[in-house]
Parts: sequence; structure tokens; C-alpha cells
Amino acid sequence: MPDRQPEPRIIEADSDRAPAPDLARAVCNVLAAGGLVGLPTETVYGLAADATNPHAVARIFAVKRRPQFNPLIAHVETREAALRHGRFNREAERLADHFWPGPLTLVVPKRADTPIADLVTAGLDTVALRVPAPPLARGLIAAFGRPVAAPSANRSGRISATTAADVVEELGGAVDLIVDAGPTAVGLESTIVACVGAQPVVLRPGGVAREEIEAVLGGPLEVERSVEDRPAAPGRLAAHYAPATPVRLDARSIEPGEALLAFGPDLADGAEHAAAIRNLSPTGDLVEAAANLFRHLRALDRTGAVRIAIAPLPSEGLGEAIRDRLARAAAAR
Repeated sequence: MPDRQPEPRIIEADSDRAPAPDLARAVCNVLAAGGLVGLPTETVYGLAADATNPHAVARIFAVKRRPQFNPLIAHVETREAALRHGRFNREAERLADHFWPGPLTLVVPKRADTPIADLVTAGLDTVALRVPAPPLARGLIAAFGRPVAAPSANRSGRISATTAADVVEELGGAVDLIVDAGPTAVGLESTIVACVGAQPVVLRPGGVAREEIEAVLGGPLEVERSVEDRPAAPGRLAAHYAPATPVRLDARSIEPGEALLAFGPDLADGAEHAAAIRNLSPTGDLVEAAANLFRHLRALDRTGAVRIAIAPLPSEGLGEAIRDRLARAAAAR
């Protein structure tokens, strides 16, 4: 377990507003000194460090216990800033114009003169770039003046953090400063699309539905499956986003000792005997389900149940990303 002493400094802020000068100064001081900041975005809380400082980036890998062959996303404040670090083809430009700022990450060829540390890109010749939506996050990155590497603020392979309390629970005093802006709005990591070959490829489903991306590009997208050896983007390891409690997918009935992660108005057979129940969305709303996913998994993980039974979910829209996360949570470890 990470060292929880001393407790991290926490500053409250509003995600929908530009950062106050005192907050911006505090965050910039930590980042400039090679420290780590719990940074709220619209997707999840990130463990932020100066992406141009290899020693600071190395701290991310050490604190998360993340394998260094697994690349990170570099967050920038604008599309124009992203162009200083990656080479965008026509498809990448169209996606950036349509979805940025927002929960979409683009993997593009890395510019030779980018100051982003090789450790961020895991030595690959591509770089993953994103412009987050909240004015708070973009304002802090702009104030810092350099790209920020910010994977989810949790131990590698564990449930992603969607509140400041989650960051404290996962990483404690290993984080120098946490900006508390309340629960994240989307609750799922960004969708990752690689624009490096003849056709764009979805590397990770996420906060932008694949159908929305296909509508912008005017055609179907290929989806790359999990890889274990030198992934081209974060979130591609088969076992990921996992609670300590084992997970059973597409459960239509409850077995003894199981907790239930439900979806929609109809509960699984035997739900009245479940150790605990959380419903992603009683009305079957996938946006609500995505926002609740990691929070409900954390809650059920604390119940002492022998297993978490997951109700069937649709595969369209954000359901594809939710099912992706749950499949990784259920993978053998």
C-alpha cells in the first residue's frame, strides 16, 4: 500500500471556472518542483506531473506502480498547443476541431522537437494528446505553460478515481496537492483514437461514443483489442480498472454472497438476497451509468462480498466503454 503519511494538501475549486490566482500559483509551484497534483478533469482525476520533466514523470510510474512500457497521455490547454507536440493528419484535425476540448485523446506521430519526455511516450514515436474540457483544468495547464502528464490517480490496475476522496484513498500522502472539484462529470476515461496510419483506429473506448466519432469521419472505425506487450496507448492492458473483489459479468441471477451492480429498472433474479446493491442507472441511462461506474464499484468492493455480479449492459454508445472497463475488471490477474 502507498505511504499515507503525511496527508496531502487539498484545495477546493469549481471545475466550471478558471482557477483563482492563489490556486494556480500553488499548483504551478508543485509541478515546477517535480511534484504530483491530483487534477480533476471531466473524465477522472489525474495524477498530474510536468510532462517535460523525466524525473517527475518517473514519480508517476513509481507512485502508481505502473509498468513503464505503458505510455501516458499529455494534457495541453488548446488545440494549438497540441500541434506543437504532434503531427496531425486530416482525420486528427477533424476530430480535434469537433471534440476538443473534451474526453477524446488522439495518438499522433510525435514531433522531433517536442519537449515531452520519452518516458511519457514509453519510447514510442507517437504521442497521446488531449485537451480537457473543464475551464479549471485547462486554466491550470495554461498557467503552468507546459504539457502535463496525468494518468488516472489510482494504483495501476485499480478502479479509477472520480473524486478527491478516491485519490486520497488510493495514493494518500504520495500526492503533494489535490484539487477537489467534486465528482467528475463523465466518470470514464477518454476515448483514444490513433491517427497514425491509413485509417483511424479506436485504441480505447471512453467518454466519446464510437458512433459519434464515426459520424464526424463519415465511416466505420476499427477497434483494437487489448495488448499486453508495449501498448500504444493507456488503458490497453487486459486486466485493468479492477476492484479487489472478483467480478462476474452479464449476471442475470445472484449467487450466495454476491453483491449486485445493477442497470435499469429490472433487477437480477435473487437480488433480494444480494450482499449489497448499487444501480448504475435505475432508468437505463448510459450517461448516468458511466458517471456512476467507478464510484459504485468502489462501494461494492468495500462490502466484503465474495464477488460482484454485474448486470448485462447494452453495447452501443457509452455502453461500449462501460463494458470495456468491466471486462478488464473481470480479467484474470
